[in-house]
Amino acid sequence: MDDLVTTEWLANEIGACDLRIVDASWHLPDTRRNAAAEYAAGHIPGAVFMDLANLVDSDAAIENTVPPAAKFASRVQKLGLGDGSRIVLYDDSAVKSAARAWFLLQMFGARDVAILDGGLAKWRAEGRALDSGETVLRPRHFTVWQDDRSLRSKTQVLANVTSGREQLVDARSAGRFSGSEADPRPHIASGHIPGSLNLHYPKLFNVDGTFKDISDLRAAFAAAGVDLTQPVVTTCGSGVTACVLSFGLHLLGKHDVALYDGSWTEWGADPTTPKRSGTTVPA
Repeated sequence: MDDLVTTEWLANEIGACDLRIVDASWHLPDTRRNAAAEYAAGHIPGAVFMDLANLVDSDAAIENTVPPAAKFASRVQKLGLGDGSRIVLYDDSAVKSAARAWFLLQMFGARDVAILDGGLAKWRAEGRALDSGETVLRPRHFTVWQDDRSLRSKTQVLANVTSGREQLVDARSAGRFSGSEADPRPHIASGHIPGSLNLHYPKLFNVDGTFKDISDLRAAFAAAGVDLTQPVVTTCGSGVTACVLSFGLHLLGKHDVALYDGSWTEWGADPTTPKRSGTTVPA
């Protein structure tokens, strides 16, 4: 199974015994959208609902923090996702949250995971079938193991500000990155982590919500000043849209990529961390 699958491919595969379809929609609070209610109203046939809003470390001080391995395993097993499953993720979210689900599944050991190109919007636009209510599958065993190499902590990012060993690429808008727009949360400072580059995640998509082709993806990262021969750490506001950049890099065959999960929510709230305003000019 490819890392990015089409609606036509999925329509032909629905019903396969090893295929699991997952609605990974998640919305920012200010949208006032309810992902669970929208899933119940209409989802791709056979899809289960991941509920990313609650698939977090509830004891962490930072929102959207990666959950403990045991919590993640328990959740996906109850959804019927297990060893040997081919998992296709989709969303109906402006922040392309299926990429966050992809990151979590990869980090915790899933090996055959894809994102539906264009998501639910493209599926609907093509007039394909939808189901309502809740899909319940038989629980399956999921062998969980956590690859912490794909995560970076605030301490590690702080050290990298000095060393510059890894490129930090920020998925937020240019206004939030430069500090010309205030952060939507009043207790969070404006600006960006010193030395970071800016690539607003919508630049990876075509107007219909599908990912750009490989050459255009490569060009988008190059225009942002990203050297694809060097390691990358992605970041954003709260660790969601950074995963879109991570997935885009994955499509380019780049695997020395990690996520700063705390992202600007953690960095901007700490008065002791260095911060910069303005733009970073690619070298």
